Amino acid sequence: MSAGEENTHIRSGLTNQLPDHDPEETQEWLESFDQLVEAHGTERAEYIIRTLLQRAGARSIDYPMVTTTDYVNTIPKDQEPQFPGDEEMERRYRRILRWNAAVMVHRAQREDIGVGGHISSYAGVSTLYEVGHNHFFRGQDHPGGGDQIFFQGHSSPGNYARAFLEGRLTEDQLNGFRQEVSKSPNGLSSYPHPRLMPEFWQFPTVSMGIGPMNAIYQAQFNRYLHNRGIKDTSDQNVWAFLGDGEMDEPESRGLLQLAANEKLDNLHFVINCNLQRLDGPVRGNGKIVQELEGFFRGAGWNVIKVLWGREWDQLLDKDDDGELVRIMNETLDGDYQTYKAESGEFVREHFFGRAAKTKEMVQDMSDDEIWGLKRGGHDYQKVYAAYQAAAETEGKPTVILAQTVKGYGLGPSFEGRNATHQMKKLTVDDMKRFRDTLRIPISDEQLEADPYNVPYYHPGEGSEEIAYLKERRKELGGSLPERRVPRNTLNMPDQKVFDGAKKGSGKQKAATTMALVRLLKDLMRDKNVGERIVPIIPDEARTFGMDSFFPTAKIYNPKGQNYLSVDRELMLAYKESPQGKLLHPGINEAGATAAFTAAGTSYATHGEPMIPFYIFYSMFGFQRTGDSFWAAADQMTRGFIIGATAGRTTLTGEGLQHADGHSPLLAATNPAVKHFDPAFGYEIAHIMQNGIYEMYGDHDGDHNVMYYLTVYNEPVIHLPEPEGVDVEGIKRGIYRLSTSQKEGPKVQLLASGVSVPWAQEAAEILAEDWGVSADIWSVTSWNELRRQGLQVEQEAMLNPEKEPEIPFVTQQLQGAEGPIVASTDYSAAVPDQIRQFVPNTFASLGADDFGFSDTRAAARRHFKIDAHSMVVRALQLLAEEGAVDKSAPAEALKKYDLNNVNAGTSGETGGDA
Repeated sequence: MSAGEENTHIRSGLTNQLPDHDPEETQEWLESFDQLVEAHGTERAEYIIRTLLQRAGARSIDYPMVTTTDYVNTIPKDQEPQFPGDEEMERRYRRILRWNAAVMVHRAQREDIGVGGHISSYAGVSTLYEVGHNHFFRGQDHPGGGDQIFFQGHSSPGNYARAFLEGRLTEDQLNGFRQEVSKSPNGLSSYPHPRLMPEFWQFPTVSMGIGPMNAIYQAQFNRYLHNRGIKDTSDQNVWAFLGDGEMDEPESRGLLQLAANEKLDNLHFVINCNLQRLDGPVRGNGKIVQELEGFFRGAGWNVIKVLWGREWDQLLDKDDDGELVRIMNETLDGDYQTYKAESGEFVREHFFGRAAKTKEMVQDMSDDEIWGLKRGGHDYQKVYAAYQAAAETEGKPTVILAQTVKGYGLGPSFEGRNATHQMKKLTVDDMKRFRDTLRIPISDEQLEADPYNVPYYHPGEGSEEIAYLKERRKELGGSLPERRVPRNTLNMPDQKVFDGAKKGSGKQKAATTMALVRLLKDLMRDKNVGERIVPIIPDEARTFGMDSFFPTAKIYNPKGQNYLSVDRELMLAYKESPQGKLLHPGINEAGATAAFTAAGTSYATHGEPMIPFYIFYSMFGFQRTGDSFWAAADQMTRGFIIGATAGRTTLTGEGLQHADGHSPLLAATNPAVKHFDPAFGYEIAHIMQNGIYEMYGDHDGDHNVMYYLTVYNEPVIHLPEPEGVDVEGIKRGIYRLSTSQKEGPKVQLLASGVSVPWAQEAAEILAEDWGVSADIWSVTSWNELRRQGLQVEQEAMLNPEKEPEIPFVTQQLQGAEGPIVASTDYSAAVPDQIRQFVPNTFASLGADDFGFSDTRAAARRHFKIDAHSMVVRALQLLAEEGAVDKSAPAEALKKYDLNNVNAGTSGETGGDA
């Protein structure tokens, strides 16, 4: 089977299903079309073709949808705009950028450092970047507000090299590449990491797949801000630079429909199609460009292919019978990669030599001229034409598929090689060839003097290259990437907003999810922060009791609501609006997290502080999208993450894949996330009030935090805020909820969230049945108590001459008598985090297995975390200390039938799920 037969899926298939009954007439039509193109150009020809297709459809003449076109440039030569810059000047300093980027990585590989880096990535993408830098990417001083650019992570050396020429980075900083601590304050991060370089990078992209997703939701959020009247973003664009191998990530392709559905013509993907993954070809036996073209076009995107440089134009003009295009179509990606790792002679024989006509086309060309036939992604004119077309496209997002060569210009040891991604350094001979290719004025003696200390090159501040480079960026609004954070504090919410949550629920039971939702509704009405609240709900609003938001806050949809809603007569009708506050990404946690990131970083990307509340099924948060939350932390996102329907036993009926017993542990691994597990409305009020202050209050501490609150769907009585309650304890992680006045052996019961009521139940049983006095502590954050304790320990280790501080949890429990029993609706590892800081005997009870469907009481008895389990464990510890009779634990075990799941009593019925 021929290569062409194997790859028929890459062609449109317009004619191969039908016989040609009159070849002579067919030829006349083709000649007529060719004459039209020659006389009136490709634009007129395109119009005629579109008109004929429309008429064919109206006459019920079937034709297949064309999602994939021939393997040629999308924009015809005669439709290319004139390149507006000084191409030769731009090439001159692009060569310098490529040299300095390679030298920086090479220097970082000397024997005493060896920290790695990527030489080949920027070498292949530099033209794509530079056309943008010189003509399209608007900086933050641009009158329109500036663009957001998602640069490819592995090509960061090129960004640093440009910043060096612009005077934004020094040579010492280039030498600090990937040595952020040891070369501080001159260290540079390996990839785009805003948290590590908060004035330079805007978007973290190297965790592949997250960049495309976040770029889509950044473009949506730009429109959201505009439609809500918060900021005019009509002249701001989002550019995302991606790799063809990266597009295999499900996240890279999984959200394309949002961009098409919302007509995000402010969004441009530029996919660097070097046909290589990290280990080998992306599609060695196929054609990734064609695959992506069909995928994006089918998703509703505008697709522009930039495959061949201008040197190919003359050859394609000669291709009267389509033989050259046929070979281009049939050549596999693995072969295209091989051609760029070989020679002009090899290409002549193995590519052009596949047909007599194409071999004849190049008979007058030398091998060097054949080798000089560039890929389109390295041609300024072709790339400029694609960017201009993308910028002018209306009503659709655009993807540019630019064919490049990985390691372009680095020489035969690097260019197009499978291992090129892992190659970190060049030999002296490699350096000499690279220098000659780029025409860098550095001598052999300089290269040979110290092979690991190869000189950078700067043409001098007064050079015409630097003057031109800086002038282009000045005209476009300043250098990129750049991150700015204005002192954008907010007036804090009115204290009255939180009063309702502090009153308790009286005799009415309510879930903590509902208590939080009611407080959020009040916050949205607040005159200081109400307009800054961005609720984000992935299609579970009714589960969380948030359907009451629909009629007033409305669901954001740039198209509005153009249909007759089925529930229009109901009080809680589903209402969509371009001015809607609610972001409703559908059943889509990944997209919701991306929306959360865009909203939570608006204080930096737009200078507009926003407060997102992302509310989701607790199990589907950190477990499903943990990598995205890590990127959100890198981007210094601020906002509230609400894990609703939390707990391993609280979500009755839902079962194993819905039962969250471990998200606090996952959250604990993210240094930017503060987890809280409140039990009552007043705790939620203090935690949320403090969170808003941390993020946007007028203080000198860290503002870049995300508050993760786990709330439940089990209805409980919410206590009113006790008089003189320990507010500091609520905010920092633990406070004494009640003190028993009963005489007798003492025990301390620690619980969090939904487990506090069963700790209260356990205290009553201990008092009534065993004469034991039990104090109850509400632990609002096991994670924060541990973090603070570890910080204290480290501080003591580093300052042995000072009186050591006492961890907060230790301070709180000082003087508390008797052993401690801690229980939660999570695995035992959650409360066990504080064990080393507790002065008393300590026991953790936890739900340490998969969840399942059953009643709450039965599930808690199964896991031995309920009230009676706390009683038995407390008696066991007291017996070990001699405070109660040694027989008490066994008696209690039998009395409460602890091994009978049907004997459990700790759990309310009800609650939506």
